[in-house]
Amino acid sequence: MSSPVRRIILADDHEAIRLGVRSALSVHPDWRVVGEAATGREALELARSVRPDIAIIDYSLPMMNGLELTRAIKKELPRTEVLIFTMHDREDVLAELLSAGARGYLLKSDASKHLISAVEALAMRRPYFSGNVSQTLLDRFIESASKNSNGTALTPREREIVQLIAEGRLNKEVAAILGLSIKTVETHRAAAMHKLDLKTTADLVRYAVRNNIIEP
Repeated sequence: MSSPVRRIILADDHEAIRLGVRSALSVHPDWRVVGEAATGREALELARSVRPDIAIIDYSLPMMNGLELTRAIKKELPRTEVLIFTMHDREDVLAELLSAGARGYLLKSDASKHLISAVEALAMRRPYFSGNVSQTLLDRFIESASKNSNGTALTPREREIVQLIAEGRLNKEVAAILGLSIKTVETHRAAAMHKLDLKTTADLVRYAVRNNIIEP
């Protein structure tokens, strides 16, 4: 009996990386790359359209980063497994991704050795993490992420707007991208800056860089 076909989407803003991943996955007869995206928002629309079994997502996507994209996909498509493909080897990043529902975490530096194994694991609904991440550490991260949740956390919409502004987009551009009024964007922006105790756009950009919302 043949294995079921696994439908996969790729999201990375570098075409060469998407090409490399697609080429690596092509050796497996039961995997189909059914779509690619260069931004987080494109990836979310693609996921909604094709409802993939697995989404391979770069953490540092423009317009909606991998963390927010993971949250959105797992909320709307809970059976889609998410593999984060990243250069970030940081415990706080991993903790947030686990809390958001990702079950795969692959460092780009490990891709040549671990990509196929990671996708095989997620295809069987098993977690896969490259690097020295033990189950004990994973359990601790999940527990810590749960305890650290509090009322001052940004809402998903606020985080989305913070990323777009930190990427240099004006309020009117953010409004057009998200389908909101400029007034609504201004309200969310003000709420986010108040929660984070930020005074200027430069403060917001520094916050976004420090917290891996955007790359410097």
